Amino acid sequence: MKSGQFRIYRSRLAGIEAVRAATGHSFPKHTHDQFGIGVIEAGAQVSLSGRGMVRADAGDIISVNPSEVHDGMPVGESRAWSMLYFDPRLIGDLLRDIGEGRLGAVEFPSPVIRNSEVAGRFKTLFSLLIDDGPESSLPRDELLLSLIAAVMREGAGGPETGAPAVINRARELIDDDPAAPLTLAELAELCGLSHFRFLRAFTKATGLTPHAYLMQRRIHEARRLIAAGTSLAEAAFASGFSDQSHMTRLFVRNFGVSPGAYAAALS
Repeated sequence: MKSGQFRIYRSRLAGIEAVRAATGHSFPKHTHDQFGIGVIEAGAQVSLSGRGMVRADAGDIISVNPSEVHDGMPVGESRAWSMLYFDPRLIGDLLRDIGEGRLGAVEFPSPVIRNSEVAGRFKTLFSLLIDDGPESSLPRDELLLSLIAAVMREGAGGPETGAPAVINRARELIDDDPAAPLTLAELAELCGLSHFRFLRAFTKATGLTPHAYLMQRRIHEARRLIAAGTSLAEAAFASGFSDQSHMTRLFVRNFGVSPGAYAAALS
């Protein structure tokens, strides 16, 4: 794959998106509403994560949790990676199966894993998920379970993360209706804090200002609507953007592709 390219594949398993990229683009702070597991195929990158700044080199596994603030910058001119994004409900089902009914922590504990065996499982699973040949669900399902179990084991026991309960009230309000025209005063009052104390506490807990967090939730809602077949203009309006061009700018910044290209890849 040439540098500067993003390709989205149709996955053979519902609840999973497959992406390959090769780019020198530096991603600003953003979040995903999915779990992500990938492998750096070439080059290297440094990024902010829920565990601080990390570096991932070729062959390393990378992971991200829903709502985890992160960014990504190449070491050198560019890097290439493959990534699988998982619906949180699918991860929950897999972890219940792995834990024999006990859900436990639902968070990938390490943003970078150096384990060639696990990386090999990922690459094989990725190929099975995008392959157009005759489907055999047994090896695919085996690899999926073993990959998730391995990623959960690696790095376990690190520092706990999470926002204080009072800040979670504001997060939940935003998450419930990202299109709502919320104000700083409303969010601060909900949490029982002054405007400044709320702003400082929210930013410390989430890594984003309230407005930046709201924009992340809106772009994830837009992506969900587009994936469901909603027109770009309707998706922009329904997710709370002032216009389609605003949605497009943020979509490209977050995901590296335009909303139109994303919609075409899933059609």
